[in-house]
Amino acid sequence: MKSKKHESRKSAAPAAPAGDSSRLLFYALAAATLVAVWWAYSPVFHGPFLFDDTVQLYGLSGVPSSFQAWVLNWRPMVSFTYWVNFLLSGTDTFSYHVLSLLIHVAVAPLVFFIVRRLLEWSGAPESRRGLLAGFAAAIFLLHPAQTEAVAYVAGRSEAISVLFAYAAFAVFLYRPRPAASWKTAVAVLALFAAAVLSKQQTVVLPALLLLTDYWWNPGFSFKGIRGNWRIYAPMALGAAAGVAFFWELIRHSTSAGFGMQDLPWYRYLFTEFRALFVYLGIFVLPVRLDADWDFPISQTILDRGAILGLAVLLALIAAAWHYRRRFPLATYGFFAFLVLMAPTSSILPIKDPVAERRLYTSMLGLLLIAAAVLARIKVDRRVLGWSCAAIALVASIGTHARAEVWSSPVSLWEDTAGKSPNKSRVHQQLAQAYYDEQRYAAAIPEFEKSARLELPEYNMLINWALAYQRMGQFDQALAKLRQAATLEQTAHVYSQIGMIYVQRKQRAEALDALATAQKIDPNWAPTYNYRAKLYFQANELPEAVAQYQQALALDARLADARDELARAEAMLRARPQ
Repeated sequence: MKSKKHESRKSAAPAAPAGDSSRLLFYALAAATLVAVWWAYSPVFHGPFLFDDTVQLYGLSGVPSSFQAWVLNWRPMVSFTYWVNFLLSGTDTFSYHVLSLLIHVAVAPLVFFIVRRLLEWSGAPESRRGLLAGFAAAIFLLHPAQTEAVAYVAGRSEAISVLFAYAAFAVFLYRPRPAASWKTAVAVLALFAAAVLSKQQTVVLPALLLLTDYWWNPGFSFKGIRGNWRIYAPMALGAAAGVAFFWELIRHSTSAGFGMQDLPWYRYLFTEFRALFVYLGIFVLPVRLDADWDFPISQTILDRGAILGLAVLLALIAAAWHYRRRFPLATYGFFAFLVLMAPTSSILPIKDPVAERRLYTSMLGLLLIAAAVLARIKVDRRVLGWSCAAIALVASIGTHARAEVWSSPVSLWEDTAGKSPNKSRVHQQLAQAYYDEQRYAAAIPEFEKSARLELPEYNMLINWALAYQRMGQFDQALAKLRQAATLEQTAHVYSQIGMIYVQRKQRAEALDALATAQKIDPNWAPTYNYRAKLYFQANELPEAVAQYQQALALDARLADARDELARAEAMLRARPQ
């Protein structure tokens, strides 16, 4: 690297915008961006928990509020924030969505400083560095593809892990000397550990640091890597310990890891040769975003164009390497994108081969490519600035529209069903969304679509049966419940069968089903609640009171049992002695 460029690397922080007017304009644009971000995500602020949110601690009822119950797990940094939300507002979603947005906003300054430093090292014109770094930060904040990571509460792990990872990267980039001191190394390592404890995919950070040292310190040389042994040696030990710690999870997880019997690593790799280009397309033109991509697996390298994806990818890698000295920032950005995508888009199988939130970590590489291209465009700085502002404005409008989709389960799954009509899970989620809104007539066809695409599971059959029950179609409801009972013999399913017989006033059948439920699990409260209703129907008040009391002793949250117990007791007292 040229000595002048090497000298510029030693500055500890980017220079402030020249002149008071430039500084005021910078702050005004930053404030306008924050207002745009708040507006863009405002549709989700009062939206309910969605998808996997409903099975997380914050989406469940009756959860203890102790620190140990919430935080002592394999993602403690993220869980701590959920615990804070729970203490603040319980299951009210407003504080969850606002905190997720604030964490997202906190990442943007890191993007700014990272991009500005790399623009400086690449020799980009000084007059454009602040503008392009600000543009990169604004697009990171306002890109519609970020909506899933921000609007989806369970997606918060993406933002928190990236917050710590980018902070570690910024400390690395702004170290006072090319060879990091122990003080710098400790800061980088601490932030790296926090990132990995937020989401494990940030384990790739050491690879990014190695790439950066090779590329820029002092330039296409291993000298800088050797000089930063204080960082890399502990990271290597930490990475080995991390792999050992998470090895059982990697081997046996049903959603990600090498234990997925129906998705071996090589088929996932073939699929990702195609999937990488989906992320590139989403970044450039985010017009068809999908909460649950129906992306088929490539069974062989020749299946579904996987070999074409590999050929194009290898050609891009070869071109980037060939032109690395002529276009150092753009080619570095391309390799950074591949490195940051590697944990989720290489050999470790994941149940969903494409998920938009994975772009949250790797978008930095694509933003560097965009900044490198814009730095070379020969237009007036003011024209460039207004053009960047216009792009950011369009992005904010797109994000607002996408946030509207994420504002309710029905809007989200209707949108997803239109884009992934052949995915069973999508129709099941849409059916459940309709069911929760008491739109049972709309829910039943979606359950049917889901069942045609994939054999229904126990929980889906239960919900499908309850939709029929709410519509008064008891025969169909009983058929689905019996089908569910062939999959799992639970007190739940037999109590529901008993409940339908109670509604049909078929006493013998109801008592038989409820007896089976009680035998399977004597502590299942609904069994006694439904039996009490049966006795109440027959005006057998003492028996009804006893059953209601038993139900409430097991679960005091049964509001209907509490209300009907009061009625039964009042009627019993009013009887002549």
